[in-house]
Amino acid sequence: MPIKSTHINRFLLFKLPAAYLTGVRLRSIDSQQCVTSVRYKWINQNPFRSMFWAVQGMAAELSTGALVMQAIQNSGLKISMLLASNTGSYYKKALGKITFICKEGEIINDAIAKAIESKEGQICLMRSIGKNESGDIVSEFEFEWTIKVK
Repeated sequence: MPIKSTHINRFLLFKLPAAYLTGVRLRSIDSQQCVTSVRYKWINQNPFRSMFWAVQGMAAELSTGALVMQAIQNSGLKISMLLASNTGSYYKKALGKITFICKEGEIINDAIAKAIESKEGQICLMRSIGKNESGDIVSEFEFEWTIKVK
């Protein structure tokens, strides 16, 4: 069952206020993909008149992390998740609305199934691509999530 975007956005407000205040929002989520967005504005700018890299990273991380949270919730088990590492690449100035999409729900679903079966921790590498309103890629991020059944 998909997590509702309103629940995640409320979670941001109370647990990740920096993401919420800078405009990061979850737009949609299902078992295969998650879409987040953030609009360039005064609070998330850098000195070069574009969106600060860390704000892009928060939106990208949410697109992968929400898929992990949803897969854990759907498993019905107590499973811990931890971000082990991340990398980012930047291609264009981030102006206007930037939308991040992670289409790797299958990766986390398989890793959870493997963790449950093997009782061992698993590592998943998940990618999120950020595009501007013209459809041009602005940035790409990779997040290495670790999960373990408690």
